[in-house]
Amino acid sequence: MPERTDSESRKLLKRLRDTLAAPGDGQARLDSITHHIADSMGTQVCSIYLFRDPDTLELCATEGLRRQAVHQTRLRLGEGLVGRVARTGRAINTANAPSEPGFRYMPETGEEIFPSFLGVPIQRVGEKLGVLVVQSRDARQYSEDEIYGLEVVAMVLAEMAELGAFLGNDAQLSAHRLPAVFRGVTGQEGAAEGQVWLHEPRVVITNPVADDPEKERARLGEAVAMLRQTVDEMVTAADLTGGDGEGVLETYRMFTRSRSWLRRMEEDIDLGLSAEAAVEKEQSHARAKLEATADPYLRDRLHDLDDLSNRLLRILTGQGQDTGLAMPPNPILVARNIGPAELLEYGRGLRGVVLEEGSVGSHAAIVARSLSIPLVIHAARITDEALNGDPILVDGDTGVVHLRPEDTVAAAFRDKIAMQAEAQKRYAGLRDLPATATCGTTVRLLMNAGLMADLPSLEGSGAEGVGLFRTELQFLIRTRVPKRSELAALYRRVMDNARGKPVTFRTLDIGSDKVLPYMKRIDEPNPAMGWRAIRVGLEKRGVLQMQLQALIRAAEGRDLHVMFPFIADCDEYYEGRAMLLAQLEREAAMGHVPPTSLRIGAMLETPSLAFAPDAFFRQCDFISIGGNDLKQFFFAADRENERVRKRYDTLSVPFLNLVEMIVNRCAALDVPLSFCGEDAGRPVEAAVMAALGLKTLSMRPASIGPVKALLRRTDLRALRALIENERAGGTTNMRPAVTRFLAEG
Repeated sequence: MPERTDSESRKLLKRLRDTLAAPGDGQARLDSITHHIADSMGTQVCSIYLFRDPDTLELCATEGLRRQAVHQTRLRLGEGLVGRVARTGRAINTANAPSEPGFRYMPETGEEIFPSFLGVPIQRVGEKLGVLVVQSRDARQYSEDEIYGLEVVAMVLAEMAELGAFLGNDAQLSAHRLPAVFRGVTGQEGAAEGQVWLHEPRVVITNPVADDPEKERARLGEAVAMLRQTVDEMVTAADLTGGDGEGVLETYRMFTRSRSWLRRMEEDIDLGLSAEAAVEKEQSHARAKLEATADPYLRDRLHDLDDLSNRLLRILTGQGQDTGLAMPPNPILVARNIGPAELLEYGRGLRGVVLEEGSVGSHAAIVARSLSIPLVIHAARITDEALNGDPILVDGDTGVVHLRPEDTVAAAFRDKIAMQAEAQKRYAGLRDLPATATCGTTVRLLMNAGLMADLPSLEGSGAEGVGLFRTELQFLIRTRVPKRSELAALYRRVMDNARGKPVTFRTLDIGSDKVLPYMKRIDEPNPAMGWRAIRVGLEKRGVLQMQLQALIRAAEGRDLHVMFPFIADCDEYYEGRAMLLAQLEREAAMGHVPPTSLRIGAMLETPSLAFAPDAFFRQCDFISIGGNDLKQFFFAADRENERVRKRYDTLSVPFLNLVEMIVNRCAALDVPLSFCGEDAGRPVEAAVMAALGLKTLSMRPASIGPVKALLRRTDLRALRALIENERAGGTTNMRPAVTRFLAEG
């Protein structure tokens, strides 16, 4: 086969553009495309496989194979040569396809007479859409020019799919105009209606093919010059002299002057792509390499290239936040992922957040809870579908997101929001009343916090204090270790705003999914059970000592409550306690006013600590059950793993037996005990914990009203009797019986 010239490539791309513009349904377009590609490349076969679902490819059009195989032949991701191309994102070029490892023979297609095979991925900036294949009777390998040309064609097919060219019978139908539902995971409860605000706006390319290469080269050159100027100004403004920061920014700046990067994009333009499509083609290649490499240095460099490509695309298209597009009045933030500092910059103006990645215990989720905004995580591919300004509904209670919802769905959702608002009004009336059950038992309700922004909720929610103040957020939102004076000032403001109500400060709980931006990430097989919390503090003693000094200075003659997290062995608590007492003596010797009183406690988050000797409990001024971690370790079920975490219930009898054992031990040794975590804020679970003897519960502020409302109409003694009777009768899970009891009450 002769080498394909630039002009032949441009002719083919123009035919594809004309096919996109012509009337007809999606299948007719696909059929026409395969015909044009086979004709242009001089091959007997051209086939297009598209993803039917994330794991299945379907033959959607072919020129040269049997027509009856269309929409009948399917392959799993990784199956056969086509599946390998889709899985790896890399081309396969062979003169003898049947001899290749993993080859799958598909007799229904009649492909056995075409031994040569060239397959390239159809992908758009990391989004895998399908595979484009050409085959010939001659046993031959395709040239580098042919591979490159077919990759350019695949790029245009990806953009055509993005524009909805293969959807239905309406040529004008766009993939970004249809209603879409995304089922994710609850990160923070609540419901919100608003408009999409993309953290990293998606650029939609409407002109993948261009007629005038010189004009496109000039546009690309002007955009690159503007990009270089922008990055130069950013580096200058950062004013970082010496250290790693300066080196990182200089490397970033060097990328903008990469001749090879610019040359590859210019070559794409010569083959017929527009400047925008050329940038995105190279970005897709970088993303594919990024996914395939485990080298941290190379991954950082590819991330830089990816970010520069996004900036360059926004310059070329005029799309995105760089153009001054105003945030809507009711924004729902949509992103692949986001850091805590970036989320805090948006602040309480957000109505909700939807993430493709993240975890229920991540720092972004913690900030979302602090801001009291609904959060859904693991909403796969929503950033590919959503556009700025799209109407969106976020149901944080169920983890469901409706993008561009139909009127009936929106109406039902608004009814739900109205009902929740009405319930909040009722809870507000209980704010100043105690959480006293009908049997006379009073439960103390505290709130969890981690930001200054949380403190106004202390009064508004009716909480009697802060049962858990997460100190790690102040470390997570910074690009460097905070100074002792900065921490002391913050902790002082927290105590001031608490206005005499107690605040329990949990020392730094980092590690697992909470990795400091300036701390080297350590790859661990199971981070939740690895180097985290008190384990980090006792090894990085300087950081923990500095934090303890800041807490002591902040107290200045007030009561100070400090709690050490994730204690699995008594000696860890003893060592942390000794360190705190030593810092207290040091600060007093330096002339700082000591706290009026100091109470030191431990979080019981591992089953091992429940069986600690009595001497340990006597050394604790208080104990707080960390329900989230205790539950995952008790059931050996990672709470970040959706396949297992919902299999196990807090109200199962074995777990309640453990909680009751802890309650009884603390009562016998006169150690104050509280329960902290998600389950403390769920009314049914909270009622059961109170019935087992827990007199203090700590939860997010928004949960205090619902929990108090249920406790005030419940006879906890009767509920305790029900639990004992059910347990004696062999019940393995209390939820059905408890739910019936509370509904009848």
